[in-house]
Amino acid sequence: MQSIISKLPNVQTSIFTVMSRLARKHEAINLSQGFPNFDCDERLKSLVFDYMKKGYNQYAPMAGIFELRNQLAMINESLYGRSFDPEEEITITAGATQAIYTAISAFVQAGDEVILIEPAYDSYKPSIEVNGGIVIPYGLTLPSFKVDWDAFAQLITDKTRMIVINTPHNPTASVFDEEDMKALERITKGTNIVVLCDEVYAFLVYDGQKHQSVLNFPDLYARSLATYSFGKTFHNTGWKMGYCMGPAHLMREFRKVHEFNVFSVNTPVQYAISDYIKDRETLFGLSAFFQQKRDLFGQLMEGSKFRLLPAHGTYFQLADYSAISEENDVDFAKRMTKEFGVAAIPISVFYSNLKDEKLLRFCFAKTDELLQQAAAKLIQI
Repeated sequence: MQSIISKLPNVQTSIFTVMSRLARKHEAINLSQGFPNFDCDERLKSLVFDYMKKGYNQYAPMAGIFELRNQLAMINESLYGRSFDPEEEITITAGATQAIYTAISAFVQAGDEVILIEPAYDSYKPSIEVNGGIVIPYGLTLPSFKVDWDAFAQLITDKTRMIVINTPHNPTASVFDEEDMKALERITKGTNIVVLCDEVYAFLVYDGQKHQSVLNFPDLYARSLATYSFGKTFHNTGWKMGYCMGPAHLMREFRKVHEFNVFSVNTPVQYAISDYIKDRETLFGLSAFFQQKRDLFGQLMEGSKFRLLPAHGTYFQLADYSAISEENDVDFAKRMTKEFGVAAIPISVFYSNLKDEKLLRFCFAKTDELLQQAAAKLIQI
């Protein structure tokens, strides 16, 4: 037998794969994995096909087609009131996960410390560890899932190379406010720390709140890379399309890894998205669309023994099941899938210490009909 030393010896099958597989096996309604069960806009699909037929089927430029990067620069200028250079500050990627991995690979070296805010999306930690980095967790707690920035600052050492944040936050559905961003700006000032901000749900913020991006804070942006997902935004996660924004001095290093990771990404889809987002409502109308689904799911769950926590962003809803069972969240999620026909994600798997607070994550990016069917099963538990 060949002797192999694993670079990720502790990594197991993703909880998303586990729960989706269990949902298929037991023919359960799948509210676990974060993707819609409805299709993307027919107009967007037609645009992709049109560009394919026109022959836009060869390699795109390494950084992405200029037309798309320029549209993104104009959109963000309208949001944040300052210009972004499409040539030097924006790179089109094969989804946000590739952008996150590339950013970590470009800056994290063996022995570097990276602070993660947990519960953390499950791609962050392996991406750090495979590059020899050391994860330093900061745990959010109920009921607010707010960061205590004074306590957070105590984790920073001379070995801290990167801080990873995520707003709107998956899985808690909380959002950073302006004071959070200013605090992060303050504690990183004068350091060599790179801030990696996962903003894939930037257009899914509810109740009149405004998304707080690193792009809106010049001193913070000067040390930050922000990642985004067209797949999450436009209901086509299988296309694996995203982008990264950051100042030129960081983007140069990002592109060094990006070029030899994927080089470039899907050409006709880039042209199609560039045309599609000229209608800004394709982006700015999303909050109202998903807030309606959040509110519907909340109404349908009234009277159940689940206690729904506030959901300020993303298309996820946390629910406390402590009034139903004392089982740990993984066991309860599996039993709920098998016995009651609805799959959800247990939250403990997103903590390094597997902290169990009796919480499940439901995805409400589903048709109204499917949400009604799922809720009808859940209120019987």
